[in-house]
Amino acid sequence: MKDLARPLAPEDLLEISSLLSLEEAAIRDSVRRYAERELAPGIAEHFEAGTFPKEISRSLGDLGLLGMHLEGYGCAGLNAVSYGLACLELEAIDSGFRSFVSVQGSLAMFPIWKYGSEDQKEEWLPKMAAGEAIGCFGLTETDAGSDPSGMRTTAKRSGPDWVLNGSKMWITNGGIADVAIVWAKTEDGLKGFIVPTDTPGFSTTDVAKKLSLRASVTSELIMDDCRIPESLRLPDAKGLRAPLSCLNEARFGIIWGVMGAARSCFTTALDYTGSRRQFDKPIASFQLTQERLVQIAVELHKGTLLALHLGRVKDESGLPPAMVSFGKLNNVAEALKIARSARGLLGANGITLEYPILRHMNNLESVYTYEGTNEIHTLIVGEALTGIPAYR
Repeated sequence: MKDLARPLAPEDLLEISSLLSLEEAAIRDSVRRYAERELAPGIAEHFEAGTFPKEISRSLGDLGLLGMHLEGYGCAGLNAVSYGLACLELEAIDSGFRSFVSVQGSLAMFPIWKYGSEDQKEEWLPKMAAGEAIGCFGLTETDAGSDPSGMRTTAKRSGPDWVLNGSKMWITNGGIADVAIVWAKTEDGLKGFIVPTDTPGFSTTDVAKKLSLRASVTSELIMDDCRIPESLRLPDAKGLRAPLSCLNEARFGIIWGVMGAARSCFTTALDYTGSRRQFDKPIASFQLTQERLVQIAVELHKGTLLALHLGRVKDESGLPPAMVSFGKLNNVAEALKIARSARGLLGANGITLEYPILRHMNNLESVYTYEGTNEIHTLIVGEALTGIPAYR
């Protein structure tokens, strides 16, 4: 008979860890050790300076975290739950690290793996899995965000080549990328292209004065008569369904990742309220403080269980887009609420970079918007419920 009086770990009050396989738990633990040892010590300084430590790409590759859910070509071939756990541990340090891994694996490597030729896969995937080449994903434009079908970037045939013209905006990794996956309109519909960033006519400009995701590179991609050969077109990428499938891969990582940010906020608030004394006792002893901590813990555990459930569904039968939207819609919103509530428990100390909470809150404001706004995911779930699309 199990000991019902056994102590429960505050960050795993429901013993969700017991639902993981030995391999999944080992991957989680190894990523957590790496993140706390290599990424955590300098993250406040990177956030304040607005810099990203590009050099970590090799160590992330050595750990097998880049394209870790893909099979072959130097990729680890791990299951979706393992990928999600890695995202959670990386975002527990900062959303910028999870964004880097998500973009590299799900938005840059996945379209090559899914829609590329064998030559393209052999050329790019091993280098990207090792962190020797960094990728980015060019879909969003200044006037085409939630409605990517309205993009203006074009690709036109010129003899044996394609000539790309246009620009992409809010592109993570853009300024440090070696290769960009660019989506453009052609006479035959939307197509995807592998664009090495040293191609003449291709340039980038980093977005400045960000107040969110500061420890991440966000850029504009500019293509001015950028000529690439037919061999760099993704042969099996046809129509808008292709880039949207890539986004769903990355959104799955977000569902897990934001629970890492939420966990960091929770554990910080729990530790702080246990040591901060007012009226001659820790503020954790007050009923209103405990109520807030309980509300945070409840939503943190519910969101983590949701992520785990969706991971099991993805591994067993594939994850329908509406389920992905359900997860992102709920978990990002709840993570933001957790961050705001935890910040309040720290009082004025909560606004400094000495603690991670406001940094997480600022980052989550971007995550709330990117890879499908909260409103768009609401409409996707609404269509699944009613059968009626309400986007226009």
